[in-house]
Amino acid sequence: MNLKLSITSLIFFFVLSCGGKEPIPNQGKHPNPDGGNSKIQVDADALYNGIKLPGQWPMRRNYATYIRSGINPPDVWTRPNKVVAKQGRQLFVDDFLIKSTTLQRVYHYPQVSEQPVLVPDQTWEITANGKSKFAAPFSDGVWFDEITKKFKMWYLAGGDATCYAESSDGIVWTKPSLDIEKGTNIIRKGYVRDSSSVWIDKGGEGDRYRMFEVSGGAGKWVYHYLTSTDGIHWRDQQTNSQRVADRSTVFYSPFRKVWIWSMRHNVRVRNTDPYTIRARDYMENVDPKEGNRAAVAHLDNFWFGPWPNEEKWSGNTDNDGAPGIYNQDAMPYESIMLGFFSVWQGPENNVCNEKGIIKRNQIMLGYSRDGGYSYHRDMKPFISLSTNPNSYRSGNLQSSIGSPIIVGDKLYFYFSGRKMDNGVEITSTGMATLRRDGFASMKGSGTLTTVPIIAEGNTLWVNARIGGSLKIEVLDEEGTTMPQFTTFIKSVDSCTIKVVEGLAELLKTKVITLRFIADDCDIYSFWIGDSVGHSQGYTAGGGPGLNSIGIDK
Repeated sequence: MNLKLSITSLIFFFVLSCGGKEPIPNQGKHPNPDGGNSKIQVDADALYNGIKLPGQWPMRRNYATYIRSGINPPDVWTRPNKVVAKQGRQLFVDDFLIKSTTLQRVYHYPQVSEQPVLVPDQTWEITANGKSKFAAPFSDGVWFDEITKKFKMWYLAGGDATCYAESSDGIVWTKPSLDIEKGTNIIRKGYVRDSSSVWIDKGGEGDRYRMFEVSGGAGKWVYHYLTSTDGIHWRDQQTNSQRVADRSTVFYSPFRKVWIWSMRHNVRVRNTDPYTIRARDYMENVDPKEGNRAAVAHLDNFWFGPWPNEEKWSGNTDNDGAPGIYNQDAMPYESIMLGFFSVWQGPENNVCNEKGIIKRNQIMLGYSRDGGYSYHRDMKPFISLSTNPNSYRSGNLQSSIGSPIIVGDKLYFYFSGRKMDNGVEITSTGMATLRRDGFASMKGSGTLTTVPIIAEGNTLWVNARIGGSLKIEVLDEEGTTMPQFTTFIKSVDSCTIKVVEGLAELLKTKVITLRFIADDCDIYSFWIGDSVGHSQGYTAGGGPGLNSIGIDK
């Protein structure tokens, strides 16, 4: 079947600039109109992958019209005739790269640990009333720091402390004794906090560690922006935001070089509605200080609400506004942005309190190729609740900033999960693993032909499970096969299969198309890189042996 890019199936990570500030020139676009060493012309106004945004950018959306439509706005850009594939592994998570195919897209889900990797076992991880134990990221951050060669976790403890843990393998974690609160691993205390967003700014200048903490208490929540040289000792930059809601976070898009404030907003569309709908507001800025000062949860900045086909828990029969978007985090991975949506499926807090149960939030996934749009068609949870009421993840799953961390051929994801134990709510940190690039594959026996691509590098690589065989052809722009680059591979399953070398001179002057002819295969991604497989893509939360600037090079 032929697959055309459906813009109505591409979902908008909606972009609203803050404080009337205009984006900087050439923001997130190709740095060289001539594409570096290539003689092939690349549009200087296009993004890194060839997408050209419209003249009116950002756009605004009316919350009353779009509150239950997810982020599916009218078409505002079309797929470029020639996709630029110079940065990162090219994943088959959507139709962006595909001209035609007879293969089928299949989504894959991580293996989730049966036991948590971090639990609340210290006195400062218990709330004052003793009804809650909490030791888990509430977004916060779990990263691998290539400079110190450690896995690092920042997490919420009890109800008001931010703590730090570290690990040598990402599985066994320790809580070091630090000098902030003697004898504890507390790094910040004394603020009634909610969400926190911790970033290791691997490609930035100055302090590498950045924190956006939402604190102040009900009705008084604001972002505090803090920085640190070591991730332990923090300085408040005194750039508090305006009023926001709880469960608001911040993330960074290196593709457009902007910081993004993802703000919770409980929207009552009509005054007569008995419920509110959990949704998000959005603001952005190239400068974290300026952006933090200007950030405000306001319906003029409305971003998106739940999708029409979002799942609601079958046990929730109340007219309470479910499902809703409880939170949204995002991370750069290879050539895309990964969007982690915590979807609330009910019931409301008062019902949970009455029945002694925990609200149902599950973690969904979407994919963006421009930091504005994202593809989100699979409504099954990426990380799902356990059906076992005694499991640490029987309720209220929340994503962690920094995920995924790349460990060899696997991706590590961290999240928080909750359970009830004799009236005490216990929140712990869980871990899940997935094949590298393993979010989706083009599966079966048949053919897949890409759109024309502009690339750099010398060696073509593929991530695939090849049950029978996989023939890969390189075609010129007229569709003529170049037999000297045709490769035939049999029965192998690997995240880094070297296909063919010697492409460097060709790619300086030629636009190419790839044709995959598969016999019992799962094809996850391809890329054109160097002789050892570096992709020039973003490495999300980092990983052992990777470059400390956050790019696979």
